[in-house]
Amino acid sequence: MPHYLQQVAYSREGWEAVVANPQNRIEAVRPAVEKLGGRIESAWFSFGDYDIVVITEMPDNVSAAAIAMAFAAGGACKSVQTTPLISADEAIQALKKARDCGYHPAIDSARAA
Repeated sequence: MPHYLQQVAYSREGWEAVVANPQNRIEAVRPAVEKLGGRIESAWFSFGDYDIVVITEMPDNVSAAAIAMAFAAGGACKSVQTTPLISADEAIQALKKARDCGYHPAIDSARAA
């Protein structure tokens, strides 16, 4: 199954809600992820631009987009970013395909002239 990095930043209202009622929001969203056929591989609260970072396995892009949309629509988040992840082996395969695809950037033509 494909992996996704999901980064979530709480809105002011979201922070107010979890401060007033401390809870593990990762466990709270697990059933929704699983209902879409996915699973949470790992998750952390974090410092910086995003407050929660989650690595999920989802069956497809549509399911990954659906959980991101559900997070965003709830009102507790001010930002939700989903990044598809590929393994190192997949990256090597992509690099080989990139090398062999025949693409030549415009800069190569300018140098040849």
